[in-house]
Amino acid sequence: MKAIRIDTAALARAFLVSGLVFLALGGALAVVLRWQHAFPGQPVPLLGALLFPGADGVVSPPAYTALFTSHGLVMIFFAATPILIGGIGTFLVPREIGAPGGTMALPGLTLASFLFTLAGQACALVSLAVPNAPSAGWTNFAPLATGSGAPGPGQTWMVVAILCAAAAAATGGAGVVATVVARRRAGLALLELPLSVWGFFLAAALNVLFAPILFAATLLLLLDRVAGTDLFGGTGGDPVLYQHLFWLFGHPEVYILALPVWGLVGALVARYSGRPPFFYRGSVLAMISVASMSGLVYGHHMFRAGLTPLVGGGFEALTLLISAPGTLLYANWLATLWRGSLRLDPPMLFTLGAMVVIAAGGLTGILLGTVTTDVWLHDSMWVVGHFHLMMASAVLLGSFAGIHLCFEEMFGRRLDRRIAAIHFAGTLVFSLLTFGGLLAAGHAGQPRRYHDGLAFAFLSGPGEIGRWVSYSAFVLAGFQLLFFVGLFTARRIPPDE
Repeated sequence: MKAIRIDTAALARAFLVSGLVFLALGGALAVVLRWQHAFPGQPVPLLGALLFPGADGVVSPPAYTALFTSHGLVMIFFAATPILIGGIGTFLVPREIGAPGGTMALPGLTLASFLFTLAGQACALVSLAVPNAPSAGWTNFAPLATGSGAPGPGQTWMVVAILCAAAAAATGGAGVVATVVARRRAGLALLELPLSVWGFFLAAALNVLFAPILFAATLLLLLDRVAGTDLFGGTGGDPVLYQHLFWLFGHPEVYILALPVWGLVGALVARYSGRPPFFYRGSVLAMISVASMSGLVYGHHMFRAGLTPLVGGGFEALTLLISAPGTLLYANWLATLWRGSLRLDPPMLFTLGAMVVIAAGGLTGILLGTVTTDVWLHDSMWVVGHFHLMMASAVLLGSFAGIHLCFEEMFGRRLDRRIAAIHFAGTLVFSLLTFGGLLAAGHAGQPRRYHDGLAFAFLSGPGEIGRWVSYSAFVLAGFQLLFFVGLFTARRIPPDE
């Protein structure tokens, strides 16, 4: 029997397209969320009657909880991951290492990863369509995510979607690791790999190690929902156990998305400044150090969960320590740029933008890694602002850099440079205004997860900041529409070029 040939480049394109579709969905959910913050109690224009027919188009408190739950899960697992790792990584890694035919090793794993991703995306859509949409937050903490905390089929479908996402991460990661180990061109040593490949390789290794933990925790949570077990429910189970399992994956997930961006930044600042990467081996060591420590710092997400001071202090020390290799990496990027002959092509523009928001996100995260400041900021909008700088703005700007780098070879079409430049400028400026505004609102005392930020007199100040954050978010969304216009109007490259 003739073996079926799997075209991994086609899978990369499919990953990218599916991720962009869910990026649009997750962005639309965010716009509705910000409408509620800007105009609490007023019907959502155009789609309100369709989305919330029983409430005359108004975002009710349960609907608001469902919105931020689904927005977070869609963006992380079904938009950012397929775009960056599935699309750009699958396409770029084999070409950067000179793999024969530019294809992945064990392409069946890449196909399985895509099919698991597609299944997860389908389950996420079902969860939004059935009664009782997911409402436990993107972390799915128990007992909020158990049958008693979130009754109905919506939460169950979303739990299944996360199971699929975990399986996709593990299988896809194994494929990337196998490709880098076994399909490098002859004579290419590990310490000669492009920094971009190092980023995807280390992220893949983390997926292989930690995605099974998410799968196990989510499977046990599903059993609590459908099989009558009480592992995390709080009656006979232990909700904090779920937090340990989730964050043991959840914090490495930050670096699973960050490391490919860091690798792309390191490679692209060198390419577009006409210089080799400054202190290449130091950058590789820094990324390896971050990856190695990523599972040791997860407890800083749980300073409010009742950890003993000794354990909390240990996680604080490790969290501050992991910033050292990140600082070295950033210094190497700046040194590479120093006196370089910069070419401000679209990939470089988005790379420089990613550097700006990485600096802002990293500095604001230090306050959350320290027990004394995290206790006050943990349940405020400060956390939302920091998280979005690192996991939304930096990851998306890095992804846009990768898309502009690979798009012509992937699709045989050329994106308009003017549209790219306008999209870059608007995305960078309004990302900083939006997520920086959330930092300001959190610092002023605005709690996160509140349905109406203006409901109480003592929140009037930060609530007004939140209103202006919404205005900025609407403009930011408009610039993303411009990006999609650029995709649909990309010109086909003539065969003779």
